[in-house]
Amino acid sequence: MPKPRYAQISLEATPYYHCISRCVRRAFLCGTDIATGECYEHRRQWLEDRLLELADIFAIDICSYAIMSNHYHVVLHVNRAQADLWSLHDVIHQWHQLFNGSALSQAYVAGKAQGKTELDTLTEQVSVWRERLVDISWFMRVLNEDIARQANHEDNCTGRFWEGRYKSQALLDEAALAACMAYVDLNPIRAAMAKTPETSDHTSIKRRISVALKSQHPNYKNQQTHHLFPFVGNPRKDMPDGLPFKLNDYIELVEWTGKHIRNDKRGAIDKNLPPILQRLNFEVDNWFYLTQHFESKLKGLVGSVFKLKQACYKLGYQRLVGKQSCEQYFP
Repeated sequence: MPKPRYAQISLEATPYYHCISRCVRRAFLCGTDIATGECYEHRRQWLEDRLLELADIFAIDICSYAIMSNHYHVVLHVNRAQADLWSLHDVIHQWHQLFNGSALSQAYVAGKAQGKTELDTLTEQVSVWRERLVDISWFMRVLNEDIARQANHEDNCTGRFWEGRYKSQALLDEAALAACMAYVDLNPIRAAMAKTPETSDHTSIKRRISVALKSQHPNYKNQQTHHLFPFVGNPRKDMPDGLPFKLNDYIELVEWTGKHIRNDKRGAIDKNLPPILQRLNFEVDNWFYLTQHFESKLKGLVGSVFKLKQACYKLGYQRLVGKQSCEQYFP
């Protein structure tokens, strides 16, 4: 029996999560339906636009994404610190971009005078909204409902468009984060939808590469695409907020891995490992296997056994979930 969502997410264990949503009823998110010949390619842009838009509303950052024919992948970073810094006004502004709010919040925005009782009630409401703005389930709910509504209108039908429950994986350490992001970014290459990362439409890696090519210092945080969670370099003292790798190193890693996937030959592997793999002490065979089977081989909690034990303790699990796979693939 699947665990409830609250029992799978612990921000104390990790702020990084891989989420996957799939369509039902033979519905196509995008691409061309082989059975009918109908083209739905434009829906990819719907989803990409809304995904990036929601990242500016929620205190949730997008690390990587890939939009496929009947499903999509996204790696999210829950930015609790950002949400805690929001004032009452900030939270109301963010929430009103999604919903109408309440009569009290509308009156507050309009500048109408409010007594202590009204302000206390509004503060309680804002507290609830603040929690929802760092909640992955609310993020996925808003995203999927918007796309489902548009697709159902276009298809002139009603009912479910997505599977009722999105899948999620908690990424407990840097090795799990790097492998999952590469797995997501390489989805179009594995599916033979693209030959290179820079030609993989509607993916985070293409967006990152296109901006990096125009930048004099692509590893600088302020010269990367503002739509995505930035790369800020290897872990160090006074580490800024961002992904713990260099952008150039990550792009090199994805391109290197993609070449191997296309060649599918052990002899095609370079002797010099990319810097990220060297730092994480990743075995090459394990890396290539995970970047092709991350979702199917690994379940809810992903990372080293040490991190797995910590996460299970914080979540109140009675046993180590997925210990065998984590022990096999992660240093």
